Amino acid sequence: MPQGKPEHVPDDGLTTRARRRQPVLAVHTGPGKGKSTAAFGMALRAWAAGWPVVVYQFVKSPKWKVGEEAALRTLGESGRGAPVTWHKMGEGWSWIQRPGSERDHAAEAAEGWAQIRRDLAAEAYRFYVLDEFTYPIKWGWIDVAEVVSVLRDRPGGQHVVVTGRDAAPELIDLADLVTEMTKVKHPMDAGRKGQQGIEW
Repeated sequence: MPQGKPEHVPDDGLTTRARRRQPVLAVHTGPGKGKSTAAFGMALRAWAAGWPVVVYQFVKSPKWKVGEEAALRTLGESGRGAPVTWHKMGEGWSWIQRPGSERDHAAEAAEGWAQIRRDLAAEAYRFYVLDEFTYPIKWGWIDVAEVVSVLRDRPGGQHVVVTGRDAAPELIDLADLVTEMTKVKHPMDAGRKGQQGIEW
């Protein structure tokens, strides 16, 4: 989009203002760092615009204390901007089998998706972050055809951003905005661990 001008203007009868207000479905995918970080940056803008924000995290444990959650919850409770709602499903990194765990990650993911469907139908929020949502789709816990149908037909002006590696081609085809994060270098390549303030 050179100089902020679209490369192609569709002949859809919409005014520039109407076209600017169309809801966006964004997908942040790829092997590089920054998919969730970019989504939370968008959520900050949504909050500042006065849009109610909801975050669904699909593979992060409720026990984990992550910086973006603390910051957005604080902003949501500040009385300025808009309210922020936060949901976490599972116990974190669901593909790791934990001894003694009786949690059914597939069922929890399906329950989270069911709540998202209800929220979209009710137009409960204006901005949705479906963080790490590509994984339960990839693992077959949530049907991609249903996801595409629900997101395509969502009512009103609800914006949705989906993050995670290996986004389904059907989701990419549907999206208005797709960004693939590529890795050039990462501290973990040199044996360094993730650190607070950088990874969470």
